[in-house]
Amino acid sequence: MKIFFRILSYANRLPRRLSFFFGYSILGIIFGAFNIVLVMPMLNVLFKQKTVTKIPSIPEFEFSTNYVVGLFNHYFGKIVLNYGSVNSLLFVCALILVCVILANIFRYLERVMATKIKVDLVKNMRMEIFKKVTQLHIGYFNNERKGDLISRFTNDVNEVEGAVMNSLKAVLKEPITIVVYFFVLFSISPKLTLFTLLVLPLTGGVLAEIIKRLKRQATESQESLGRILNILDETFTGMRVIKAFNARDFVIDRIEKESANYRKVSKSMAYKNELASPVSEILGVLIISGIIFFGGNMVLSNDSSLEPAAFMTFLAVFSMIIQPAKNFSNGITSLQRGTASAARIFSLIDQQPLIKSKVGAITLNTFQSKIEFQNVSFAYDTDHVLRNIDLVVEKGKTIALVGPSGGGKSTLADLVPRFYDPTEGEVKIDGISLRDYELDSVRKHIGVVTQESILFNDTIFNNIAFGMPNINEEQVIQAAKIANAHEFIMQSENGYQTKIGERGSKLSGGQRQRLSIARAVLKNPSILILDEATSALDSESEKLVQEALFNLMKNRTSIVIAHRLSTIQHADEIIVIQEGRIAERGSHEQLSMQNGLYRKLVDIQKTV
Repeated sequence: MKIFFRILSYANRLPRRLSFFFGYSILGIIFGAFNIVLVMPMLNVLFKQKTVTKIPSIPEFEFSTNYVVGLFNHYFGKIVLNYGSVNSLLFVCALILVCVILANIFRYLERVMATKIKVDLVKNMRMEIFKKVTQLHIGYFNNERKGDLISRFTNDVNEVEGAVMNSLKAVLKEPITIVVYFFVLFSISPKLTLFTLLVLPLTGGVLAEIIKRLKRQATESQESLGRILNILDETFTGMRVIKAFNARDFVIDRIEKESANYRKVSKSMAYKNELASPVSEILGVLIISGIIFFGGNMVLSNDSSLEPAAFMTFLAVFSMIIQPAKNFSNGITSLQRGTASAARIFSLIDQQPLIKSKVGAITLNTFQSKIEFQNVSFAYDTDHVLRNIDLVVEKGKTIALVGPSGGGKSTLADLVPRFYDPTEGEVKIDGISLRDYELDSVRKHIGVVTQESILFNDTIFNNIAFGMPNINEEQVIQAAKIANAHEFIMQSENGYQTKIGERGSKLSGGQRQRLSIARAVLKNPSILILDEATSALDSESEKLVQEALFNLMKNRTSIVIAHRLSTIQHADEIIVIQEGRIAERGSHEQLSMQNGLYRKLVDIQKTV
């Protein structure tokens, strides 16, 4: 129940709405119960069990069913005596109709209130998931499957949504319904009600075992669905590679195996879920049969405590309990699936971001002098990527990071915007550790252009102005011109309002990269990080992009990661990274004269 109440905590104005929900539910239940209770006087009139010769007196007030029954008998006796049996039946029928109308009005209001709770809860939960995911560090996404994260945002929340509706109606409302009906039953025949209570636990025990197994399989089902979504995402993203390597059968086999597993778990869950209803119905019929036998003996033995009309009313009221009891059992099974999904959601929400601003962090208003790496080491888990890096990047200088793949160049650059924190040592800006700065204020001064252009399925204008409010068209055009992008943009169908497709699929590689550079130009960062920004381009596109990058790097502090050494020959200092350490450092001319790793890399690229 702890998870269930945590789910409810995401609803707006929960105490007020729950109080209205319970109020409407109780009124609906009471008027629904009156429908059945009113059958008893009608049966008495029909069977002429009671002939009214004297109007019963009004009983003294007390909070009990006897008072309500006595009050009803007083007024009903008046009607029977003054207007006759036929008019009395008409009165009861009219009263039943009024009770039915009122019961359904309150049931409708109860469902409206439940819907308000549900839609707000689902919206708030989805926003909480999204906010948490965007807050988590970059390394988290390297370890988690994207499909599983999407599954928690969609399928798990859908399960929680269904569980909320069922639990509000079944788990919270139906117990009240059952209690009210048992209160009515007890007022009719305490002895027969006690017999009923003795046999009811049989139903609960059987259903509890079914529910226990459902919860475990609900978790397996959602995890399997997450893996399916991950395969779909990888397939759609890598369709060119799949077709080029004739790997269609391979990916079909992968999704076939995972779909078969999901089918197996879902089928088992469905069997158990569907089993709960017939089992509860069969057990309900067994209980009713026992009640008929036990109560029938009381009537046939002329037990004065149970008359035929009362016995029939008792059966009618008890039959009304069966559906709420079934709803309760079905609601519990749905709640178990929902709580299993909620547990997966909360395991994500409860993730603590490794990279965050500390309490009392200061704001980096301006970058003034230098970036320092002081004895910096970094490891993913136990795998060291960087070891004892000491490096100073002076303001306005361009530092190039080169070396073999996997040496730690990108990781070193990622420490500056705090995508990661070093496991040892400190990264400082203007002599103050990055951990002491407010995180957003640091990233505000940094622009990043990566090898893979990260664009969104939106207009060219919105991609350039991404994340920057209050930007006008003139500013965007100026940034595009600096990035050598204005010409091809104006040749597009709708200019700056042209939609570029999923991940910029309607553009060439060079065009996508120039839009990324335009975005960085518009941000106007003090510190620029270029991570293999031209390595995936053809010669013509590279020339245009390289020119745009030179325009971007003017008067900025730049950290450039490059495999094509021709692009970084004019850097103020070149740092050669090998196996996580600084192997060499100096200008292009200095390193070219040494017989070291940089010279070998230059010679290799000359021969290619």
